[in-house]
Amino acid sequence: MKAMVLRKITDIANNASPLELVDLPIPVPRDNEVLVKISACGVCHTELDEIEGRTPPSKFPVIPGHQIVGRVVDRGSQATRFKDNERVGIAWIHSSCGKCAFCRTGRENLCSDFKATGRDADGGYAEYTTVPEAFAYGIPGAFSDAEAAPLLCAGAIGFRSLRLANLKDGENIGLTGFGASAHLVLKMVRHRYPASNISVFSRTAGERTFAKDLGAVWAGDTGDDPPEKLHAIIDTTPAWKPVVDALRNLEKGGRLVINAIRKADTDKDALLVLDYARDLWMEKEIKSVANITRSDVENFLQMAADIPIRPDVQEYPLADANVALLELKERKIRGAKVLTIG
Repeated sequence: MKAMVLRKITDIANNASPLELVDLPIPVPRDNEVLVKISACGVCHTELDEIEGRTPPSKFPVIPGHQIVGRVVDRGSQATRFKDNERVGIAWIHSSCGKCAFCRTGRENLCSDFKATGRDADGGYAEYTTVPEAFAYGIPGAFSDAEAAPLLCAGAIGFRSLRLANLKDGENIGLTGFGASAHLVLKMVRHRYPASNISVFSRTAGERTFAKDLGAVWAGDTGDDPPEKLHAIIDTTPAWKPVVDALRNLEKGGRLVINAIRKADTDKDALLVLDYARDLWMEKEIKSVANITRSDVENFLQMAADIPIRPDVQEYPLADANVALLELKERKIRGAKVLTIG
């Protein structure tokens, strides 16, 4: 099979082709696994974090990619959940221990043995992959393969972020950064909280224009002040400074939800300008998002189909994965980037 592999940590700014296109044997599913022939895989900022070492893979070489759509073509002896040719999705959560207190209470995202697709196990920048059948999901028929791919991470993690924001209809919400996840959150907010005003913070004019096209009432730079204070802000940026800016723009009792696995350490000095009275006092809250659970994926897919939420996508062939990643690094984004395979 064809696959794009990462062999070592590298700075994509100095190495525009960190992934190598290679031929590999088709993997064989274990007893509880299914073999999936991949048709689409979303391109996520987390892949940049893996490539550049902020959340490094636990093995090399590794096949990145964790927003996978394809069809079941084989299964292990104990895998009975899916039929031949059934369309399934695979998300960031590849597996967990299933035994700890977190797993037993539906919080497998916090499991100490959490394994991530495309980081700790081979992912979707390939023609085939395997996954435990308990961590695969049926895909609603409302979506094409390319539309479904970004729903599995950008959508599901956005869904979890919005739930943690505890927004009420009529409260104002801000979105800092406007890539794949935030543009889906905006669509969710417009459906679930129609009386809420949405403000968007982005460094790029193109993203700000895109946000207004989708219904944001205001869009500015990450350091700008919106017309009114915000009851909740979801931050999806890889940097520290927007966190400080977001706290300044929160209403009393407001909630900042940070939807990022890692923050770059290039601007840690921004923390030194944190002013307690201005930025944290008056019971402002900060909460991080850690991975996703299976129920996040399942519930979001159903909600997305019912609304329906259709992501804006840009498609690339598998061999152009490096092109898509470099554009992501350079913030050349309008919606979600998806590799089409086969």
